[in-house]
Amino acid sequence: MAPGTGQRPNIVFVVADDLGYADLGCYGGRAPVSPVLDELAAGGLMLTQGYSNSPVCSPTRFALMTGRYQYRLRGAAEEPINSRSRGSTTLGLPPEHPTLPSLLRAAGYRTALIGKWHLGYPPAFGPLRSGYDEFFGPMSGGVDYFTHCDSRGTHDLWSGENEHREVGYLTDLISRRAVDWVNRVAAQREPFFLSLHYTAPHWPWETRDDAALAAEVADNLFHLHGGNIQSYRRMIHHMDEGIGWLMQALREHGLERDTLVVFTSDNGGERFSDNWPLVGGKMDLTEGGIRVPWIAHWPAVIAPGGTSAQHCMTMDWSATLLDAAGVAPAPRHPLDGVSLMPVLRDARHRFDRKLYWRMNHRGQRALRDGDWKYLRVDGNDYLFDLAADERERANRAPREPERMQRMRADWEDWDATMPPIPADATVSLGYSVRDMPQR
Repeated sequence: MAPGTGQRPNIVFVVADDLGYADLGCYGGRAPVSPVLDELAAGGLMLTQGYSNSPVCSPTRFALMTGRYQYRLRGAAEEPINSRSRGSTTLGLPPEHPTLPSLLRAAGYRTALIGKWHLGYPPAFGPLRSGYDEFFGPMSGGVDYFTHCDSRGTHDLWSGENEHREVGYLTDLISRRAVDWVNRVAAQREPFFLSLHYTAPHWPWETRDDAALAAEVADNLFHLHGGNIQSYRRMIHHMDEGIGWLMQALREHGLERDTLVVFTSDNGGERFSDNWPLVGGKMDLTEGGIRVPWIAHWPAVIAPGGTSAQHCMTMDWSATLLDAAGVAPAPRHPLDGVSLMPVLRDARHRFDRKLYWRMNHRGQRALRDGDWKYLRVDGNDYLFDLAADERERANRAPREPERMQRMRADWEDWDATMPPIPADATVSLGYSVRDMPQR
């Protein structure tokens, strides 16, 4: 509950798709693409050491929804869930598992997901089965911004569990539907939780003016032959504008002060993103694949202009939102995430937080513990002092073998508490070094 407000906060959780660490102006971006998000950061809190739970889409979304390490659920072993899983009864978020929206809804919140789901297909799975009152958006990982078809050419825009056809640029459709939903629920007395999950700036590389490209990329949404930095930046700007429309709606209803708005990306940037000074990107456990922007704005609680180096990851924000709402987690599904409410109240507050990752792809593993990071890629072990070397270029393992051994053992002890990666888990790569040089 917001101090001094006498009410539980409204919550808006905005997630971009494949946004790079340095794409936004407030994170050092090289182009003026994000005036709205930059203003939210200036008026709230910006975290510089925040991470996604995974360097690829759907596993992070499992963690976001459950507040737990995604490795606990079978569907999250897919890297990522792909459109071939349509009809599967195992590759998705089990409806019986408590979720952030289901716990909030049980406590009296109105809930909606406007945007990308990517956690399995109906009839076995879906947003309405996992705690959302309303849903508008695509079920799969990537869709064309104009035809709204997935990578197999199947139309994939939904309202609830009904296929929905509507002409328009998907980023704008998502933004306008979010504004409409806020306008509808604002007059009601219940607090609300809005998941606003954009597909931008995920491929294909289409701006509002690129409807003609839809036919050109219909047989390969990865859009391997096209795109450029300019189009990519405009896609981010379109998303930023939509967030501005939503913030204006909150202001018009007098809700901005008591609404906690959180913004992040589901993983690090892809082909045209700016991850400087980090190395790597989507699918990598190097910093560029997992360190992402984190902005929190809540005028009733968060002082403006704050910056924090607190270590955190996606599932910590799920725990934070429950804490902010005064909602307890499900006893049989204890959270792995840790609430960041003390940091929101005081940007100077810090606490120790170990962060663990693993990937089937390239046999990757990582542990962040203080300034140090243990990393394995393709069977090679590394040790980095991130305080001195964010680009992970100076391998300290040969000079600090005891620290290396200790952190490797720590990771392996943690891994033993998680289910093993299933033998049939898949890794889906849209392109390789045959399509473009490796980073």
